[in-house]
Amino acid sequence: MRRLFPVTDQTPARSQDREDREWSLDELADAYAYPALAADGHWLRANMVSTLDGAAQHDGRSQPISGETDMRIFGTLRALADVVVVGAETVRQEGYRPARAREAFAARREAAGQGPAPAIAVVTASMDLDFSLPLFTSPLATTLVVTGAAAPSDRVAAAKAAGAEVVVAGEGAAVDAARAVRELAARGLRRQLTEGGPRLLGQFVAADVLDELCLTISPTLTAGGAQRIAGGPSVTVPHRLAPACVLEEAGFLFTSYRRI
Repeated sequence: MRRLFPVTDQTPARSQDREDREWSLDELADAYAYPALAADGHWLRANMVSTLDGAAQHDGRSQPISGETDMRIFGTLRALADVVVVGAETVRQEGYRPARAREAFAARREAAGQGPAPAIAVVTASMDLDFSLPLFTSPLATTLVVTGAAAPSDRVAAAKAAGAEVVVAGEGAAVDAARAVRELAARGLRRQLTEGGPRLLGQFVAADVLDELCLTISPTLTAGGAQRIAGGPSVTVPHRLAPACVLEEAGFLFTSYRRI
């Protein structure tokens, strides 16, 4: 892996001097460290992958357009987060399981005052979830279900019976994206990571609460009608971000953009 931006001592002076070694998990964690937060602050970053022609999925899943290093960065970003925020459809399609504790990040998480693994927060209006899955019955950190005040009461009861914490973040059935961020932060989950899917990311973009986008650009073409990384209505004025970091490995570009 080599760093293309910002230019540092890890950036080769000439293209033929590229570094072919694999970065350690500590180096990746340093590259993707959350910024320092104020006492009442929070930071929402997204981690997504896209093909060269803009597809966020192939056959309904992101795994076919991903790669080994992308998965290492995926694991690193999870290991740095307090909570992973994900939409219900993504939970169903990707077969989400509880985040696991990883020894390589144990000391770093302890020093940051974090538990052994991040919590998973599932955003859903319908509460159409299988509460018998390990995500709800056997997580290291209690799984949260983020929904609206008008969510079906029987499904709310089922979530609580399975051991999940129900977080109300909307006055009707739908979830208010900005309120969801605030409600999670109020529970001490301030380093937030969303893995989509596109509909949820679009809601965070529309609410202007996304602080950072970590985007893997996969050197692949798929054509077809796959979703982009963010869906839903367009914003009135495009949101401008600034590049923070660009890494390269095996043709994949691993980029990070932060709000200006």
